[in-house]
Amino acid sequence: MWNISTEKNLCGFRGWASDFIMGAIGVSMLCLGIESTAHTVGVGIVDEKCRVLANESSTFSPIKGGIHPREAANHHAENIVPLIRSAFLKAGTDPRDLDAVAFSMGPGLGPCLRTGATAARALALAVDKPLVGVNHCVAHLEIGLVKTGCRNPVLLYVSGGNTQVIAFAEGRYRVFGETLDIGVGNLLDKFARGVGLGFPGGPLVERLAGESSNLVALPYSVKGMDVAFSGMLTAALELHKDGKSLQDLCNSIQETAFAMLTEVSERAMAHLDRDEILLGGGVACNRRLKSMVEMMAADRGARIFVPEAALCVDNGAMIAWTGLLMHRSGSHLDIRDSVINQRFRTDQVDVTWIRAGAQ
Repeated sequence: MWNISTEKNLCGFRGWASDFIMGAIGVSMLCLGIESTAHTVGVGIVDEKCRVLANESSTFSPIKGGIHPREAANHHAENIVPLIRSAFLKAGTDPRDLDAVAFSMGPGLGPCLRTGATAARALALAVDKPLVGVNHCVAHLEIGLVKTGCRNPVLLYVSGGNTQVIAFAEGRYRVFGETLDIGVGNLLDKFARGVGLGFPGGPLVERLAGESSNLVALPYSVKGMDVAFSGMLTAALELHKDGKSLQDLCNSIQETAFAMLTEVSERAMAHLDRDEILLGGGVACNRRLKSMVEMMAADRGARIFVPEAALCVDNGAMIAWTGLLMHRSGSHLDIRDSVINQRFRTDQVDVTWIRAGAQ
């Protein structure tokens, strides 16, 4: 059974936090965030102006196959304390200067989430600071908002485990469309693995897609505002077995999947009468996706916003920033209530903070 004594000693924080003294940088509010939803463990420190003082990370890369949750969690457990130390050194600040400690509460892989949550609890207890549980999807949106300057966009959130079209409406982040099976990043990773490419598959598929201009017919599965990718994956793998060009298949997967995402995003923008679209998640780094969404936005007289790549992928800074917003609004967790939620939906989040321009 978990107990406070065990958790304080788990990561060796008590002695370290009391002995670790660096010169404080003099900001009025600081938050440390821990990200650990899937293959990446990250630690970020931000201030109240969202200046990213540190954003350290380590990614688990399986030798073969996909991500095994327990193996990824073991990787996170081995790396999280060094990353926290590195983050404080990079930020030039002291653990006792923190105003809050935040962690990814979900959605994500259970063992990975629990590892990050355990470290966050230990640090919060060691330095006697409030603990904040953050929704991973909302964190992608909030870091994008503050770093790009957009006010009230539709967010196209595209990552390995998540694909959603999100917007703020009537006091809550609403999901206006989402994948019915696998995330678009999972589509790219599974295809890459199935044809013998490495991990992560997204950048490899993008590179090979750039070597082709040919299109192969693949299932285009848009169902209202939702999308589905598993049929496309099955068809593409079968076509590869039949000898179709790998470059042509990579190009066709990108063109088909990204067209689906662009379609549902435009429909959400029209429904909500929004003239901004924000991209978030690791797949938002894909140049072809950005160009397709940019063309759609231009046709509508709208604007596209994309954070820098380091803030698109899973990272601790986005957890720290969202945690800071929540902390300032009085949203904190008792240690005993800080249970992770693998299926923590975007539209379950109580938005207790106020955003200028929110409708």
